[in-house]
Amino acid sequence: MNAKRTVSESGGLPAHHVDAFLDRLRTAHYSEVSLRKKRRVLCVFSGWMKNRNIDLIDLDESVTARFMKRLIDASQDRVQRARPTLRQFLAYLRVEAIVCPPTLGRQSAIAHIYGRYLDYLRQDRGLAKNSLLVYGPFIRDFLDNHSASDGSLLPDAFDAVTIRNHLLARSQGRSPEYTRLMAVALRSFCHFLFLRGDTARDLYESVPSVRKWRQSTVPTFLTPEQQEALIASADQSTPTGRRDYAILLLLARLGLRAGEIVAIELDDIHWRSGELVVHGKGQMVEHVPLPSEVGEAIATYLRDSRGGSASRRVFLRRLAPRVGLAGPGAIGKIVCQAFARAGFRPACRGAAHLFRHGLATTMIRHEASMAEIAEVLRHRSPDSTAIYAKVAFEDLRGVARSWPTVGDSI
Repeated sequence: MNAKRTVSESGGLPAHHVDAFLDRLRTAHYSEVSLRKKRRVLCVFSGWMKNRNIDLIDLDESVTARFMKRLIDASQDRVQRARPTLRQFLAYLRVEAIVCPPTLGRQSAIAHIYGRYLDYLRQDRGLAKNSLLVYGPFIRDFLDNHSASDGSLLPDAFDAVTIRNHLLARSQGRSPEYTRLMAVALRSFCHFLFLRGDTARDLYESVPSVRKWRQSTVPTFLTPEQQEALIASADQSTPTGRRDYAILLLLARLGLRAGEIVAIELDDIHWRSGELVVHGKGQMVEHVPLPSEVGEAIATYLRDSRGGSASRRVFLRRLAPRVGLAGPGAIGKIVCQAFARAGFRPACRGAAHLFRHGLATTMIRHEASMAEIAEVLRHRSPDSTAIYAKVAFEDLRGVARSWPTVGDSI
């Protein structure tokens, strides 16, 4: 009650808007503890707005950014609580038409170009959300690094030398894979700039290529024993454990990608025919058999642990808001937690993908053909499957030439 009175008396934010916002979060199953913390954030923000004569109608990202700057010396917990609260509150005000959405005139040139680029990747190129999460940060970093203080871009930002020097500077001390992805993102951005008329010619070829030898390594994978240990580590007596158990089975038995598991919706499970609709890479939609073990685990989770939610996603967040998992990273975190419970560390990044490699490795060691593995893993290119031939070490020994000894002619 004290928090409510403080917000109302401050005059910065009308109390009824704050109360309505918190009620909206309450219906999304936020705990009362979280709501009290968010109210305290808005109380402080309200007082700050009043001291600077900022009206509600002028509230936008620039205002919240100014407020966050004053928290530079605050604790990390306080900063992490304030930022999402202000972002949620501003989004709520815009949905309710209490404040206006940002117009092009109030947006910086960077925000406008960046938004158009993401739309291009999503709509014109048909890239999945996970790909946007890879490309986006590289391009945002480039734009931020070549902007003026007023948010406009420097005159030489879209220049071949500028783009090349940016890649070289940002690649210092980075892995070859990081540099390769940055180069791919910059080439994509150059092509986008040419298509929208910002550059007279396509600077695609001005971005240096990063050497990467195809199939130069043996894929890292999980043994069947390791997979079973990870699956068994899920505590099926808890709601979270039942969710994680079903997810681990989808990874191990079907070899699904992390993003494909996140995207599964209730209508994608065809119980009578025993099929699962998978929304794969490149907007591919495919039907795969649903093993009884996996189906029973999903059914148990849906019946006993998922709970009510307006979301159609099968797998939901453990904490409010009770919506679908944020992205492939959430699956990776679940797998890493399983590794910790099982007492061993993943051998590389992309822990969730190790199940996929493990399934292919098990199949090839049971004399499955490359075509059969490609069908199970839903590969569109034979090259994607060919690398798994390297894990059949015993078979390779039969065709490998012996190492030359002293006296042998070469």
